[in-house]
Formats: sequence, C-alpha cells, structure tokens
Amino acid sequence: MPPSHRDHFIAAPDGLKLHVRDDGPREAGRLPVICLAGLTRTVEDFDALTPVLAHDAGAPRRVVAIDSRGRGLSERDPEPANYTIAVEAADVLAVAATLGIGRAIIVGTSRGGLIALTLAAMMPALLAGVVFNDVGPVLGMAGLLRIKGYAGRITRPTSWAEAARAHKALFGRDFPNVTDEGWMRWARRSWREVDGRFKGTCDPHVADGFAAIDPANPPPPLWPLYDALPDIPLMVIRGALSDLLDPETVAGMAARRPRLEVWEVPGEGHAPLLEDAPTISRIAAFVRRCDGKAPVA
Repeated sequence: MPPSHRDHFIAAPDGLKLHVRDDGPREAGRLPVICLAGLTRTVEDFDALTPVLAHDAGAPRRVVAIDSRGRGLSERDPEPANYTIAVEAADVLAVAATLGIGRAIIVGTSRGGLIALTLAAMMPALLAGVVFNDVGPVLGMAGLLRIKGYAGRITRPTSWAEAARAHKALFGRDFPNVTDEGWMRWARRSWREVDGRFKGTCDPHVADGFAAIDPANPPPPLWPLYDALPDIPLMVIRGALSDLLDPETVAGMAARRPRLEVWEVPGEGHAPLLEDAPTISRIAAFVRRCDGKAPVA
C-alpha cells in the first residue's frame, strides 16, 4: 500500500472495534469508495485496487476498506450470533458516519455485496453506486456447499510453505492461473504468525451460519432487496469459473436493470481477486462514471 493510507479503529454500534484502512485524499470533491470483503476475507484483498482508485491522476478519491467484525484487525465478537449480514451492514453505517461519509460507491466482494444489498433497505441514500463482485440475489448451491465445507475448518499450518500449498489444493481448480507467489500472498492474507504459531485472520465462528445451508432448504432469493436499490449505477463482476454466481442470475440482474454493467473475469472462480489490470481498469472507469451520476455528500 502507498504510504498515504491511514488505519483507524472505529467503534461499532455495540462498541466492538472495527479496523478501517483509509486511503486517498479526504477532500477530493469526488465520491468516496467503501470496499467490503468476502465472508472470511480482509481489507488486504483490495491492496491492488485501492491505490489505483485512491491515486488516480485524473480522479483521486478517498477509498475506505473495512475489516468486518471478526476479520483482519477488527475485534472478534464474543457473541458469534452477531456475525450476520444485518449486523455487519449496521457496522458499515457506523463507520461511514464516523468518517463523515454520507454517500459512497460500494465495492462488495461476495458477502460484501450482500451487505450492499442490505444497505439499500437500511439507508439507500448512502449508495451512489455498487460493484457486486461475484454475488447477486440468487446464490448458487454448489458454491454455498463448497464454502460450507472449508470456512472455519482449514487446518492450522506449521509453515508458510504449508499454508500456501493448502490454499492451492483448496482453490487451485477455481484459480488455475495463480502463481506460487500468488498462493503465498493468499496464505499471508489468511494467517498471521505470532510467536511461532499460526493464527487465522478470521474468527472461525463467522461461518457458523453456514451450518443451516442444505440443498433441500436453499436461502431465499434476494430479488426484493435488489429491486429496492436506488436508481444508481450498478456493475456486476463474475468469475468465469464461479459456482456461486450463475450466468442466469446475472441475466436476471440485467433484465431488471438494463444499464447494469457486466464484466466477466476469465480463468477465475469465486470470487475474482480484483488484481488483474483489465478488471481494475473497468472498476476505475465505472467509479469515475458514478461521479457524474450523483452529488457528493
């Protein structure tokens, strides 16, 4: 990350401390971006995207990435039942209020995109644009079951090399083009080494809600939340190998919002890493277009 980034610890509504990475000029006169990571992921997933958006020579802007409770440097919740999308959406509102952000573009990966949908119901005025990274109103059962199988259950490694190998074994089919360096980077975003012992960057309890996932009882479609989104620019990114966001769901999203921008990332599954230049460029262009569609608050 460039040296301009700032790390904050902001109180959630219940007092739990949330880690926030804040980059770019605070008073740029442009819409800020709020980045929300996936179920077990952290702000580091946006390390490639953030500097491009924050330090765009023609359109620099504030970019805020939030570690959801129990992830990254945010505090773990002593009550695992609080690891819900509704609670985490309320946390986003608290962070935005503390930082003086009244309107923003949301970049949401997987669960982060579901949080964006929830924000449409809680405070639609906050949303000036949304990028849904490999998530939509209908979640593919194959992907849900796969996530259920590993989330919170990955064996603690004893070395960084072992951690990288484990990630490659688990995700290599979905990301066939990731290099050994990439797998090591993935491992270092998932683990911390403290006094010679590895500790996950995510509380295993964040996956407790997946225990109820069953093919006979799929989660209900979220089309009402999608339809409740205000008339703002929308973009959906789909990994070509994704098992969570089906092409049919993307088609349904586009049918409801004909101006929806659709981008598919070849050779990547769930969820696209947001590290390749073409995808970053498309997001940057989308974000710039949002500036002309909504007033800055």
